[in-house]
Amino acid sequence: MSELAIAGLIPALQCMRTAQAADPMPPWDVRAKRLRALETMLREQRGAFAEAISADFGQRPAEETDLLEIFPSLSGIRHALCHGRRWMRPRGSLAGLAFLPARNVLMPQPLGIIGIIVPWNYPLYLAIGPLVDALVAGNRAMIKMSEYTPRFSALFAEQMARHFQSDEVLVVTGDAEVAQAFSALPFDHLLFTGSTAVGHHVMRAASTSLTPVTLELGGKSPAIIGPGARFDNAVERIVFGKLVNAGQTCIAPDYVLLPRARVADFIATARRAVTQMYPQLAQSTQYASVASDRQYQRLVGLRDGAVAAGAQVHPLSEATDDPARRLLPPQLLSEVNDSMGVMQEEIFGPLLPLVPYDSLDEAISYVAAHPHPLALYLFEQDRTLIDRVLARTVAGGVSLNDTLFHIAQHGLPFGGVGASGMGGYHGEAGFRTFSHLKPVFRQARFNGVGLLNPPYGARFRRMLELLLKRG
Repeated sequence: MSELAIAGLIPALQCMRTAQAADPMPPWDVRAKRLRALETMLREQRGAFAEAISADFGQRPAEETDLLEIFPSLSGIRHALCHGRRWMRPRGSLAGLAFLPARNVLMPQPLGIIGIIVPWNYPLYLAIGPLVDALVAGNRAMIKMSEYTPRFSALFAEQMARHFQSDEVLVVTGDAEVAQAFSALPFDHLLFTGSTAVGHHVMRAASTSLTPVTLELGGKSPAIIGPGARFDNAVERIVFGKLVNAGQTCIAPDYVLLPRARVADFIATARRAVTQMYPQLAQSTQYASVASDRQYQRLVGLRDGAVAAGAQVHPLSEATDDPARRLLPPQLLSEVNDSMGVMQEEIFGPLLPLVPYDSLDEAISYVAAHPHPLALYLFEQDRTLIDRVLARTVAGGVSLNDTLFHIAQHGLPFGGVGASGMGGYHGEAGFRTFSHLKPVFRQARFNGVGLLNPPYGARFRRMLELLLKRG
């Protein structure tokens, strides 16, 4: 099956290139029609998509799929429909003073064929989000779905085929071998969302054809509780950001930096928050399962390895581990150190280490000494302290006094920096990522450039001196 899928990739890409060459600058009506087809599909299949994702996970509440996948997907489409026509317009400006009355123009042009590699944790939104940006920019797209969400991937491929021609948008399913072949295709741009480890392989494969890449990776995103934070609110928002989708979110808080005197308060407050959000958690249908046995065993290994190295576990509910259902209850870890696996790799699950500090500068130094995270969360009211943290830390994106929601802002680019990724998308930033902003210099009919022609005599030298003075 993999060999058949791989063999079909090159012809599919060539077919798409032929179609794009016939219509390299789709007008707004064509782009809007594609976006509306995507919106129609999402509204029609909302329930079926949620059921398929839940079946792949073992349990994923439909409410979380609606909130975290359907809503941002539809919102992104509506934003593109409202603003896309304006984004398409060439942007003119006067040429440099020495070249007047010439004009400069930036002409947004579709790159061509966009490759999108989708992870398993948010298989709908992380397919639709970049696809919206690719379509509004006038491109066509090939999408490789995750083999770890087979039910949803099959349904998504089926529904996309109903709403789009195969030379407009093509969904590819298959295993890791298919993904490897997909990442080596000569796309005009490739967007990958996934782990840093796999990101290395994707970038290496793309480099063989000099395909530009946007990498949305992850890393250990810190939540910092400042000395002036509204403490109970901070704990509640951190718990929310950590436990939706059972922590299987690339921008979930990965550890908490907090004043040393507040560790016991955090544990007690977090327990109350979990009780309020997930009463009777063991029987709750609103707490997601870990998506696979492999991920479940990895998380258990991280926790147990930390305990063996001296960490303390603080359960946040009465529920216990349930390997059969892949239900891992939320747990805090204290007495952790950087030698533990739980502090070295992205957790991607409902375990949350607590790292106490004695001064905010100590917390800032800790973040700065580690690889740049995809997200940073700061809870603080003092503007001076907020500015200090923002100035001295580097992160892909920041939410102040909340978690997660910077990803849903269409006016902000979303992306990583350093080990957490490169490039960004969403909204106009996504339009620009998937466009070539072609620079055009438009010379005026009447101009003085002939004065610079050879032979280089006294007149030329006077003109040159004038240009050099003006810089």
